[in-house]
Amino acid sequence: MSKLSLKILTLFVSFLFAAAYYFWQSSPALANSYPIEIASLFSFSGKQPTNLGVKEGKLAECPPSPNCVSSQSTDAIHKIAPLTYNSQPEEAFSKLKEVIQSQENAKIVSETKNYLYAQFTSKIMGFVDDVEFYLDKDAGVIQVRSASRLGESDLGVNRKRIEKIRSQLSMY
Repeated sequence: MSKLSLKILTLFVSFLFAAAYYFWQSSPALANSYPIEIASLFSFSGKQPTNLGVKEGKLAECPPSPNCVSSQSTDAIHKIAPLTYNSQPEEAFSKLKEVIQSQENAKIVSETKNYLYAQFTSKIMGFVDDVEFYLDKDAGVIQVRSASRLGESDLGVNRKRIEKIRSQLSMY
């Protein structure tokens, strides 16, 4: 398959996912009906990246594709502000964990006292996004990285997810 064909296929699948997700969210009857069974029919989970975690105070860099955001990126496509807090660092990180656990499509995979790794799975197609949080006490922030495993575009899903988490944290 040529690179152009692969890109077209990727864009088509992304469009189908976006359309299905919009339809799913706009219909209350569908939003509560059998998401696990439907997702299992269209599971595009991909493989868990091997470069996750904190290495020398840094989360992994984003790939060139626009389906990733990171507070440690310097380019405009991938850059997002880190999460800030007004409480003690450990308390803020604990609140972050509560926010992640409250998300129905999230699963915490691993955590330490200053790192949390979660996987978010889309309802319809079963796409898995890898989301990392690093409590950077030296900078006084929580560094973030949210990346799709598959596809070229995420239609802004990763950025929206981090902004939603930021909003939920501000309510504490």
